Amino acid sequence: MRRGLGAAVLSLMTATGTLAVQSPNSQRLVPRQIITTTQLLPSYDFIIVGGGLAGLVIASRLTENSNTTVLVLEAGDTGDAVQARIDTPTAAYFNGLLSTSYDWQYITVPQANAGNRNLTWPRGKVLGGSTAVNGMYLVRPSQIEMDNWMYLQGGAAGASAWGWDSMFMAMKKSEDFTPPTAAIQTQGGIQYDPASHGTTGPLHQSYPGFLLNIVGDWTTTLDNMGILPTSDSNGGEGWGAFIATSAINPANWTRSYSRSAYIDPLPPRSNLHILVNQTATHILWTKTSNGTLQATGVEYANNGYQVKPWPTVNCNKEVLLAGGAVGSPQLLMQSGVGPTDKLTAAGVAVQYALPGVGQHVQDHISAQVVFTTNADTAATLYRSGADNPAANGTNSPVQSFINNAIAYANITDLLGTYAPTMQQEVLANQSANANSRFFNPSADPTVTAGYNAIYNATAATMLLPIGQVELLLALTGTQQGGDASFAVQAALQHPFSMGELYIATPNPFDYPVIDPNYLSNEADVILLREGLKLARTIGQTQPLAASAITEVYPGTAAVSTDDQWDAWLRTVIGTEYHPSCTCAMLPLALGGVVDPYLKVYGTQNVRVVDSSVYPIEFAAHLMAPTYGLAEQAAELISAKWYGGPGPAGFTAPVTSQANSSGTNTTTATTASSSTSKKSAALPVFAKDKSRALVMGLLFALSAITSLVP
Repeated sequence: MRRGLGAAVLSLMTATGTLAVQSPNSQRLVPRQIITTTQLLPSYDFIIVGGGLAGLVIASRLTENSNTTVLVLEAGDTGDAVQARIDTPTAAYFNGLLSTSYDWQYITVPQANAGNRNLTWPRGKVLGGSTAVNGMYLVRPSQIEMDNWMYLQGGAAGASAWGWDSMFMAMKKSEDFTPPTAAIQTQGGIQYDPASHGTTGPLHQSYPGFLLNIVGDWTTTLDNMGILPTSDSNGGEGWGAFIATSAINPANWTRSYSRSAYIDPLPPRSNLHILVNQTATHILWTKTSNGTLQATGVEYANNGYQVKPWPTVNCNKEVLLAGGAVGSPQLLMQSGVGPTDKLTAAGVAVQYALPGVGQHVQDHISAQVVFTTNADTAATLYRSGADNPAANGTNSPVQSFINNAIAYANITDLLGTYAPTMQQEVLANQSANANSRFFNPSADPTVTAGYNAIYNATAATMLLPIGQVELLLALTGTQQGGDASFAVQAALQHPFSMGELYIATPNPFDYPVIDPNYLSNEADVILLREGLKLARTIGQTQPLAASAITEVYPGTAAVSTDDQWDAWLRTVIGTEYHPSCTCAMLPLALGGVVDPYLKVYGTQNVRVVDSSVYPIEFAAHLMAPTYGLAEQAAELISAKWYGGPGPAGFTAPVTSQANSSGTNTTTATTASSSTSKKSAALPVFAKDKSRALVMGLLFALSAITSLVP
């Protein structure tokens, strides 16, 4: 059966050449925006550190104003030498760039609760960042989660820009949505609402031009298990089962990523310069009369062996950090902004003590259940040559296939009627956890207050329909079952375990210490275990079960009891590639790093504009919300310097950039002390989604504001 489908696909490609295009690797011209060091100007209005997702979006948007000059410093290469591997969606699985020089290849310290293993943290080191190397999922958070982020700001000016209403508009602004073909929609059982999508943005968002038949069994199987399909996963209710949209350009079946969407289509812009293979090593400061820091420029170098003094470039207006969950806090600390104890131990002079930098680390972690199969997989097609590039370097719809069958299981799906008890137990452990260095690595009282706020915000929404575990159908072969196998992955979405990231030396080319503290909180173990049980059940439920022959990993004989699941998952979990929260947007009194204007506390003109600012993890893939975040960042920066309203719902501060001096001016109402009683009264799963949303957000707000001084 597999060989027959592969032959049919090859025949289709040969006979029709459907939507085949030349590989961009053979025809792309180097954009005039990419320069060499000899072409640098002495100064720029804005220096953006990091040419990944957020950095390129903001560079493109700011330079729409021809009077604004922007420099992007990118540590990685252009990617031109590997463009075909970037552009071809299936290459992400079989010929991708992870574990190459285009991947930072970060690694954690040994994880005491995960088999004492050092775990990898891949991040894209190339123009386009992780959008050039990832799995292309465009899955948005829910309204509940976005509004939870907003409420965590304790009523601070500008906070409304990060609630659902504003972010929904920003995410739509970034996209150019193309519906699936009628045949693909029918085959995959795809549902979507055009009203939840934009059609005029730079980023292409669509579905593959080819699906495997097993994908069409996904939502029916989940429905038979009681996890209902959703008709609009992008409209604020992103739970249940669905076929996800992806960053694919259906005009040529290539990856759409921040470079191809926001930079390559631009006409020559003399006010935009992009310098690759240069790492920002230090922010240059002057101190103002009120003790805050003014960035005057950035030092950079090609590598750590470059003869000093390293070159610098001056900044007229702002320095914008877009280095991601690792790069942005690392540069702040190398520049003397961060926890005093960490900087002193690393031999870096403290310029401004900001205890929250690198703290509150959160990440999605995952494991998988593997089944051998009699169905075609992407791996079997790839080995047969059915989705390899043709001799002339063209792409076909078959090469656009990527994993996209997904579901978000809520707490009731995982725990049934035990869910309210689980929430009470989680809340009962909060105080002890916050005061233990095993759970909360920082002894700083503001970081501890932030730990409590994040913990409460996460617990507050446990009983609502948002996903606690992501379930994902992986059809690209497995190590345990070979090409003729598929996996159902389970990934924890709202971890209670939090860690830290910090520098250990004054050398900016030394990687930071990364300790996500995985599975330190037992609640994470329980939730992931129950998610993996669901993954097993999916392979045993029709119609998907008809394609499953045998479970080969972990295998029912080896793992069946709760104790066996718990012991096994600790030895196999790894990152789902969504680290965040290292420069959390929180009030300063909660160990925050940036305010709602993305301004770093204690600085006059430095912002963090990437996914490190999220204070909580979302039940989503972080690419979609980060495009929205970057669009809004560009709007609020433009509003500050050139006038205009800024993002939707944006409220300008009464005085210049309130809170940027490091003084918390937020006033919050003290909530009732009966937090746990309120949580127990919530429905396990409210059938009235609007009522559930309101109840959950009010409860979250009461839990959060009780911790804001």
